[in-house]
Amino acid sequence: MSMTRFLPILEWAPRYQRAWLRGDLVAGLAVAALVVPKSLGYAGIAGVPIQHGLYAATAGAIIYAIFGTARQVATGPSSALAAVAGSAVVLAGVSGDDAVELVAAITVVTGLLFLLLAILKMGWISLLLSKAVITGFLFGAAIEVVIGELPKLTGTSADGANSWSKLADWVGGLGDIDGATLLVGVVSLVVIIGIRFSPIKVPGALVLLVGGLVASTALDFEDRGIALVGDVPRGFAAPKIPSPSFIVENFATIGPAALGLLLIGFSQTAGDARAFAAKHGYRIDINQESMAQGMSNLGSGVLQGIPVSTSLSASSLNDQSGAKTPLASLTTGALLVLTLLLLAPVFSELPLPVLAAVIIDAVVFGMMDVTEMRRLHRVARADFWIAIAAIVGVLSAGVLAGVIIGVALSLVWLVYINATPDVPVLGRVPGSQAFRSIDQHPDSETYAGLVVVRFDAGLFFASAGALEDRLRELVQRSDTPYDTVVISFEGVDFVDSQGSAKIDQLIELADSYGAELRLARVKQAVVDLLERDGVIERLGPDHIYDNVFEACADHITSGQRQDGSPADGGAT
Repeated sequence: MSMTRFLPILEWAPRYQRAWLRGDLVAGLAVAALVVPKSLGYAGIAGVPIQHGLYAATAGAIIYAIFGTARQVATGPSSALAAVAGSAVVLAGVSGDDAVELVAAITVVTGLLFLLLAILKMGWISLLLSKAVITGFLFGAAIEVVIGELPKLTGTSADGANSWSKLADWVGGLGDIDGATLLVGVVSLVVIIGIRFSPIKVPGALVLLVGGLVASTALDFEDRGIALVGDVPRGFAAPKIPSPSFIVENFATIGPAALGLLLIGFSQTAGDARAFAAKHGYRIDINQESMAQGMSNLGSGVLQGIPVSTSLSASSLNDQSGAKTPLASLTTGALLVLTLLLLAPVFSELPLPVLAAVIIDAVVFGMMDVTEMRRLHRVARADFWIAIAAIVGVLSAGVLAGVIIGVALSLVWLVYINATPDVPVLGRVPGSQAFRSIDQHPDSETYAGLVVVRFDAGLFFASAGALEDRLRELVQRSDTPYDTVVISFEGVDFVDSQGSAKIDQLIELADSYGAELRLARVKQAVVDLLERDGVIERLGPDHIYDNVFEACADHITSGQRQDGSPADGGAT
């Protein structure tokens, strides 16, 4: 059982049914047709020769099929991961073989982090990047990639410390546009985007790739001054394990890049795997999925490939084409091996403006989520501006720095939310035992001498001060003194030592105002912690109530409403 859990292929392969074969083979072929041209483009984004994208796609497809638990998921390079790797290459100022070694090392370290994530069951680390930050980060990274590809469309150059300066430099050099290159670039964009929006369901990148190669050979693009990809060797590069000394020397670049790839890759992996498992009614193991991604990245790095993760577009095509098991992924891997062994030199004739069009199409439609940005603007303006900040951060400081900025934004927002929880004042629904926020329901009843609040957060070091500040505000703002303060703990799932100490301080605060503190709807785990700290003894066990109505019963039955009218004496 332990072996099948570690190697899921040992579970599904012996049970394979012939009826699944056709769907798996068709799906594997379809995904290969999609992956080949895109992997070439992703390698370009990562700043390494295009064949290294195929190395990664091959390793990801085959290794994931062995270790993964999601049957329809396709693993390989993606535009987001390639952008992070490419940013590391730019930051390090390397190219050629040095860039290949750096990206391979980043990929291996990313794989090791995935394995560590699986072993320690630290899936929560993906929460360090909020959805708003990821949306903004990907949007900004896509813009940066597009700006980097513009010179390939025009036959010019662009340089600068960030995206803004690169764009300005590109605009300033438009007087030197190469007409033939521009024509090929514009036609390529029109073709690939036109296919995307046409009713014909064919891989636009594959059509453009084949068309570009045919046109390049037939019209002799190289003699016309149109830059080509250059030599693409047949087969695989020799496997190579990055040296520990190289990783240590370049850890300032490798470490942040690998962490960013882990956060982005895990969020993609977990979401895609769960989605397909729910759709087809089977279970996945998230820790094993982390293991599969770790092994896939290790394999890709050793083969000198670029980082890999699940691809939603490839996985969706895999599913729509009839994939039933990971045999579809193995089929894709086998076809990629054949492509490298038989067809790799053909890609040498690929025009750079055609490759740029493939890249631009991939990042614009794969990373720029305009719909989500509109939703954030409509639903949560704070999240929208966080996404905008992430975009500006990427464009100003680069993709790699953007990951760090994104994590910082997420953590700052998390601390802010926890440090400023909602503490509404509650009033009683007339004639009932229910209490609700008086801000939202002004007709709710309040009583003289009594204030009821609800704390909607865990009570710990970051939030404890907010509860005291809110109570002080209410007591000091009230025209009449309170003799009873009731705190509803229905939203409190966690209390730490500082939160417990804060309850003790609130008891003293209430005493200083001549009031009595009562707690209602306190969960047992919270009660246990308060008992261990002696807070229950100091508060008095009779000051803990099952519900808010019981905590307020003496005021309801014998008191007077805040508006001066007599209490109704009970509830219906």
